[in-house]
Amino acid sequence: MKLISMQASLLGLMLSLTTTVQAGLYTDDLSRCLVESTTASDKVSLVKWMFTAAALHPAVSSIASVSEAQLNAANKATAELFMKLLTESCKDQSQKAVKYEGQAAIQGGFTILGQVAARELFASPEVSAGMAGLEKYFDEKKLEEVFGKSK
Repeated sequence: MKLISMQASLLGLMLSLTTTVQAGLYTDDLSRCLVESTTASDKVSLVKWMFTAAALHPAVSSIASVSEAQLNAANKATAELFMKLLTESCKDQSQKAVKYEGQAAIQGGFTILGQVAARELFASPEVSAGMAGLEKYFDEKKLEEVFGKSK
């Protein structure tokens, strides 16, 4: 008996780690353009960049390592992607978002793009299978005490 869909919960947790931004009309337009203008390969590149940056945190240094060359390559690829999106693909939306909603619009747009890219990462069958292994360590009896039996 499964009381909670752990994969959905974990995905929600991961996506909630990014900053919540109040988006206005122009930030929404920019976000939509950023997402629509990135290829699957662009999103993979963005996820790699997020991973290389996160791997630098001391808390995970024992399980993940990123060389300076890998970090530089990820930074370069992501900077090129950001530049292409802001100055070519979504130039008009970028200009209007900053003009009417300020610099936070850029952060808001890329937060949405990061969430979409991360969602695609966690949708991978391999990642889902790895995350599903968490369930075997739950104490279902305790969960039933808190949430009741599932129907």
